[in-house]
Amino acid sequence: MNAALGPIKLACRNVWKVYGRRPAYYFDSRGYVIDPDALAERLRAEAHLPAVVDASFEVATGEIFVIMGLSGSGKSTLVRCLSRLVEPSAGEILLDGKNLLAASGKELIELRRHAMGMVFQNFGLLPHLTVLDNVAFPLKIQGKPVKEREARAREMIALVGLEGREVSFPHQLSGGQQQRVGIARSLAVGPELWFLDEPFSALDPLIRKQMQDEFLRLQRMLKKTIIFITHDIAEAFRLADRLAIMRAGKIVQIGRPADIVLNPADDYVAQFTEDMPLLRVITAGDIATPANGAALPERTIAADTSLEALIPQLASGVGAFTVPGLGDNPPALLSAGAVLAVLEREQARRTRE
Repeated sequence: MNAALGPIKLACRNVWKVYGRRPAYYFDSRGYVIDPDALAERLRAEAHLPAVVDASFEVATGEIFVIMGLSGSGKSTLVRCLSRLVEPSAGEILLDGKNLLAASGKELIELRRHAMGMVFQNFGLLPHLTVLDNVAFPLKIQGKPVKEREARAREMIALVGLEGREVSFPHQLSGGQQQRVGIARSLAVGPELWFLDEPFSALDPLIRKQMQDEFLRLQRMLKKTIIFITHDIAEAFRLADRLAIMRAGKIVQIGRPADIVLNPADDYVAQFTEDMPLLRVITAGDIATPANGAALPERTIAADTSLEALIPQLASGVGAFTVPGLGDNPPALLSAGAVLAVLEREQARRTRE
């Protein structure tokens, strides 16, 4: 257990995916590598492609963990390694402490049928099946009785707001509606782990925003453990509890959105996040500090309140806020000075541009 994150659902440890003639030659029996950067360079020099380079992270139960990067960064390959749709070349992937790479083919099929849900960019709906039959299809594969699977499918269809479209075929639906069907289908089995690989990137901007809202609504209800892949920095910052930024197969930084925008690990991350408006990204809870016995202000705001939303109150003369603690944590203090420091930093960024 990680005290900061809660119980760990999925752990990825030193995972590599190498394409080429003999990738196994470069790893010992444990996949241990002393210098990952040096090995990646050697692989490239010797006509191999290191698509994922020594990836390590943990995902807590109920967390939205976003993996993002530009095309070719390795993010989609990594998520396929996590589900073993692509076989890693080295490393460990632990689901509830059990190594998925040691699972047999039969065990893996059962895990995918019962513990994992997957949504991809191209929807993947079966064109000859109705909405109801598409959503019920994974349950049919599981061998569930007709009445049971149809009842569950109707429940999921209602959950994603498509009640009344059960007998429609995919070609009769909009892109956003088709993706809702894909989401409903992936949730029908009640997965513990939910993989979404750029699920909204093919949609128009307005529909994409609506689907992001829908996704967050579902997560508030279902509290799934989610791995979400995107190349859109704004989408990543909007959805993520934590995110990992990838470049050339390697994870270059992991953190909360505020951590990444305030403390970028390198120039690449700084450039990647430079257009993100700090006052919208950073929340009261991100910069509030312990009260340490000081009297708390009467004005109270939620920890997830954006700094942008506080500007009118600061302009009216409010000097400080109380930010309630989460769980057993005590309340914290947010001063007007802390907010103004972020505002000054934002203005300095814009001046440099």
